[in-house]
Amino acid sequence: MGVRLMVVDDHRLLAEALASALKLRGHRVLAAAAPAAGAAELVISRAPEVCLLGTATPAEAGMFDPVVKIKRERPQVAVVVLGPVPSPRGIAAAFAAGASGYVRHDERIEGVERAIMKARAGEAAVAPQLLQGAFSELLNPAAQPDDEGQRLLQMLTPREVEVLVRVADGEDTRLIAAGMGIAPSTARTHVQRVLMKLGVGSRLEAAALAARTGLLDRAERPAAGYANDSETPTGPESPSQ
Repeated sequence: MGVRLMVVDDHRLLAEALASALKLRGHRVLAAAAPAAGAAELVISRAPEVCLLGTATPAEAGMFDPVVKIKRERPQVAVVVLGPVPSPRGIAAAFAAGASGYVRHDERIEGVERAIMKARAGEAAVAPQLLQGAFSELLNPAAQPDDEGQRLLQMLTPREVEVLVRVADGEDTRLIAAGMGIAPSTARTHVQRVLMKLGVGSRLEAAALAARTGLLDRAERPAAGYANDSETPTGPESPSQ
C-alpha cells in the first residue's frame, strides 16, 4: 500500500520531479512544492503520513523550526529531511527538532522510498554512511577556518591575551602594570602590540572585537597578580592610548 506523503521544497522543479517519481511507485503525493516559510502550515493542514522536507542549509540556525511546529501540531506526521551532505551539526539539529530521517539530495529514488517506509514505521531513516561520516567528524574534528575568535587568539602570546582581557575589563595602563607586576612602559608596549595584531586603532575597538568574536570566552582570566616580571619586550615604546 502506498504512503500518503508530501514533498516540500523551495525548488519547485526538484519537488515536482521527486513527487512524480514517487507517484509512479504507487505513493499518494498530496502536494509538490512550497516555500520553506509556509511548509509547516501546509503540512499541518494536509496531515500526511510522511513529509519530505527539502533544505539547502541544514546547519543554519532556525532551519528546522518548521519540523518543530509540525511535530507539535501533528505529532503523527513523520518528517524526513532531504538535503545536502550534512555536517554532524546538521544531522543533530534535524533529529533534535523531531525529524525521523535524513536523506541526501543525490540519493537514488529507491533510497528515498526506503527512508519513507522506515519513517512511516516509526524507525530512524538515516543511511549508515551518513552516520559513519558524522561520527568520524565528531571524533576527529577539523579546524574551523571561519572561527575568527580562535584565529585571533592564536595570533597573541599568553601575555598579550592577558593584556587584552585586562583592557576589555577597563583597566588602564597603570592597573595593567600593577596587576601583571610589570613596568608601565612595558604594559604600554604590550597594549600596542595587541592593537597592532588585532588590526584596530584603540583599546575600545580591541575590546569590542574580542567580545564580538568570542575571544574573551576562550581566554583565561588574569591571575591575582605576578611577581616581578623580568620580561621586557624589545622594540620602541609607544605612547599610551
